[in-house]
Amino acid sequence: MPNLQDIFVRFFEDYCQTHNPSYDQYKVMNALMACRTSKLGGHHNVCTNCGETSIAYNSCRNRHCPLCQSFKREKWRVDRNSELLNVHYFHVVFTVPEELNPIFFANQALMYNLIMKSASKTLLSLAADKKHLGAQIGLTGILHTWGQTLSYHPHVHFIVPGGGLCTKTMRFKKTRKNYLIHVKILSRVFKGIFMKALKKLFYEGQLQGWNTNECASALDFQNRIDAAYSKAFVVYAKENFDSPTHVVNYLCQYTHRVAISNHRILKVTDDHVTFRYKDNKDSGKTKQMTLTGTEFIRRFLMHVLPSGFVKIRHYGILAARNRPTKLAHCQRIMKIIPSKKSSDYTALEFLVKFMRLDFSRCSKCPLEPSNCDTVMQEATPHIGAG
Repeated sequence: MPNLQDIFVRFFEDYCQTHNPSYDQYKVMNALMACRTSKLGGHHNVCTNCGETSIAYNSCRNRHCPLCQSFKREKWRVDRNSELLNVHYFHVVFTVPEELNPIFFANQALMYNLIMKSASKTLLSLAADKKHLGAQIGLTGILHTWGQTLSYHPHVHFIVPGGGLCTKTMRFKKTRKNYLIHVKILSRVFKGIFMKALKKLFYEGQLQGWNTNECASALDFQNRIDAAYSKAFVVYAKENFDSPTHVVNYLCQYTHRVAISNHRILKVTDDHVTFRYKDNKDSGKTKQMTLTGTEFIRRFLMHVLPSGFVKIRHYGILAARNRPTKLAHCQRIMKIIPSKKSSDYTALEFLVKFMRLDFSRCSKCPLEPSNCDTVMQEATPHIGAG
């Protein structure tokens, strides 16, 4: 079956001849092409019982590589299971009008931070209001930048527990099962917070490509702002989950997902790439799209995140500083005994227990352990986790 690595290997040179990738994009391309090949080095596994030898090449560990997400995703799932509360959960998605996409793409780190901060502030402030819940809730947010056809579509997914901690009484207050906060209220408040902060960035001269001293760019910015104000900032809430455990399993589909997974790629020819997508504008029907190899790479690289950007964030009682105190207090109220975290297991124990992989066993005589014997070569230094 064709995969993402095949596409980059086949069309990498053609793409570089017609495009000028950034350093982060070039790093991702190199990582994907080298993943699990001799370029990154590896080692021989030699069984001490039967002498069977196998070669294992190193992974690139880049967060944009679909081959390298399973282990990270499973560790994340185990850690989040230890933080669950015995309540229903909501899935809320925040989007912005497409007129703002050029501003987002030219100022990615700045704008991605802005949308995540604005959306989280919306949820936290409204939930703290006595008109709605009057408690501090918890949030887990994940930034996505793509649509099904690899189009540029920045948006944020939030998973929200159905309740929060009343800081004065230190009691946990639950929401109604099918209602958190009305989406129209969320949309209006989010729009106000986001647009106010965006204009502040513009007038402070922080937006690349839009300078307050240049009339043309200032006029273009104002036109985009006016167009955005004329539209609703779509916020929608999906159905709540059947059980807390289902929340984490569902959320794992979003946390370590890349712009396109290998199973959606159907065919790669000398010039084109065909992949499967779901058309949400046509009742979610499954369709196929064919792009040239260079256009496919261009679309994929639009979703390479800035180096060091944190795309998964926790807020409220789920924030790192509040987990040992407020979250632990909520779990004590509900008489929840937290499950073990990934750090409580050794690497081998974790692989065996959660991923059903045991690299200490030989494939020919599984009752006997094998030993890692020799390192083949050092990994290429400029290819890393990204």
